[in-house]
Amino acid sequence: MKFNVFTEMEYTVRSASTLILNISALRTPHQIILNETFTIDPYIKSEELSSVSDENRLMRFEINEAGNIKVTYKATVNNFYKITDHEYQDEVPVAQFDASILPYLYPSRYCQSDKLYRLANNMFGHIYNPFSKVIALTDWINKNVQYLSGFSNAQTSAYDTVTEQAGVCRDFAHLGIALCRALTIPARYFTGYAYQLKPADFHACFEAYLGGEWVLFDATKLVPLNGLVKIATGRDAADTAIANIFGDVTFTSMIVSCELAEDGFEPLFYQSNGFTGVTYL
Repeated sequence: MKFNVFTEMEYTVRSASTLILNISALRTPHQIILNETFTIDPYIKSEELSSVSDENRLMRFEINEAGNIKVTYKATVNNFYKITDHEYQDEVPVAQFDASILPYLYPSRYCQSDKLYRLANNMFGHIYNPFSKVIALTDWINKNVQYLSGFSNAQTSAYDTVTEQAGVCRDFAHLGIALCRALTIPARYFTGYAYQLKPADFHACFEAYLGGEWVLFDATKLVPLNGLVKIATGRDAADTAIANIFGDVTFTSMIVSCELAEDGFEPLFYQSNGFTGVTYL
């Protein structure tokens, strides 16, 4: 499916600074960028950086003078997904995981799975099918954590979200990841542009590694699972921050949008049904 994505971000700069932005759609074998532009007004030379694991596309630029700047990103992206069946799936032993998967089993800054081990296993450890475990914990988060804009901050972790029982998509994703890892299911953070998200913004959800594939889950249930354009994946939000700022810079405004670039739309999947999941290729 083709989507038009757009971001406009404005900053006030008070001294020489460096910005690293992570707003470009990710290039993958099956997420094809048909066209894109990245502009800075007033003009500043920028350079694209790729993370070691190719899970982020970063744009870095230096600002030498104080003033206001506006960054604009536009792209038309064609992405592909498939429906995966997990009805007869068994748990994969840790001994069989590839080395690249192991970091997504460990506790991380915002996903303290070691602190949530007892909670996760008491509530979901009795479920045999690993896909059903993730569906169950996703439903539990959706029912027990209130989506409350502005409630949390950049320091809020999965452990905090369990305690406060409120947060935004970032917190829902971190809690889902932490509970999965506590159940020995690898999980990673997913950030992207989201079709039909209101109000429009970047959106966070998570992927669980099931049956040798990364399967998408969204505990907020605010957007269709097949209506996302991937920007980045990582252990948690620390790996996928939209902006990293080095210097005296203040963020002032942002506009984000994700719209269909073609007529018609396939059926929307807001939540997996039965044992079927959505996997981005």
